[in-house]
Amino acid sequence: MVKKKVLLHICCGVCAGYCIELLQKYNYEVVGFYFNPNIAPEEEYIKRKKVVEKIKEIYKIQIFFSEYNPSLWWQLCGGYKEEPEGGKRCKICYMLRLKETYNYLSKLNCDFFTTTLTISPHKNSETIFEIAKEINKDSFLQIDFKKEDGFKKTMEIAKKNQFYIQNYCGCLYSINNKKKNK
Repeated sequence: MVKKKVLLHICCGVCAGYCIELLQKYNYEVVGFYFNPNIAPEEEYIKRKKVVEKIKEIYKIQIFFSEYNPSLWWQLCGGYKEEPEGGKRCKICYMLRLKETYNYLSKLNCDFFTTTLTISPHKNSETIFEIAKEINKDSFLQIDFKKEDGFKKTMEIAKKNQFYIQNYCGCLYSINNKKKNK
C-alpha cells in the first residue's frame, strides 16, 4: 500500500516532534515545510530553524525551508499592532503561512497539508481549521495536535533532545504582548 504524503507546515521544531510522530503513526509519509516570515528578530528565526534542522535529522524526513522574508509579514500584518494575541493579526498570519504551504503541496507531490500550529494551547484550532478549509478543504488534514496531551508530549521530546524552546509566538508584537502581561 502506497502511503499518502502530507505536507506539514512547521512553525517551530519544538512543536514538530509529536506532530510528526502522530502522522507517522497514522501511516502518512511526512514532508516538512518551514515557512515563518512572522518570526522576529532574525536571530530568533535562525535559532528556531536550527531546531527544525535537528528534527529533520532525528525523524529522517524531508524538510523544505523558505527564505526568511519578514517584509512579507509586515506588509500584511504590520498595521495590526494593537490587536490582541489570537486576533485579526494572527488570523492573517495563519492565512499567509497556510496559503504558502498549500502552494507547495503539488510542487512537492503531496496529497494533504496540515500544520503544527494546532499543538499550541495558545492557538484556537477551530480558527486554524476554518482558515485552512477556506484555502482548500479537500486537501487539508484536520488534526488538533494538542488533543491527548499533544503539547505535553512535544515538550517532552524537546526537553529530551535539549531543543531551544522559545517563550513567545514569533512576531515582535507577541514579544511586546508577553512583556505587557508579566
